[in-house]
Amino acid sequence: MATLTYVYSDQTAVLGPLATYAEPHAYDLCEVHSERLSAPRGWEVLRLAPDADAFGPTTDDLVALADAVREAARPAHPGQPGQPGQVAATADVRGVGRRGHLRVLPSPDA
Repeated sequence: MATLTYVYSDQTAVLGPLATYAEPHAYDLCEVHSERLSAPRGWEVLRLAPDADAFGPTTDDLVALADAVREAARPAHPGQPGQPGQVAATADVRGVGRRGHLRVLPSPDA
């Protein structure tokens, strides 16, 4: 996938990585059409190679994910309700169980 934009004043068509936001004069092309692209006579086509490092998670993303997993795996501390990682089950009068941020609803048959 690639995004095509035009610079009319320079008679240039620019084919680059897929845009992350919509723009009125940008066109997203599939791989087949981006490879076969031609411009009008007298125009230049600039093909910008995508940055391979821009795809996939960054080191900061991985560290944040590891921190979140550690926080969620932290054992429950008695007397501190609402702490992340706490797995204290409670039930109210209607029979709705609660486990952390999740709720367990009774079946309609019950």
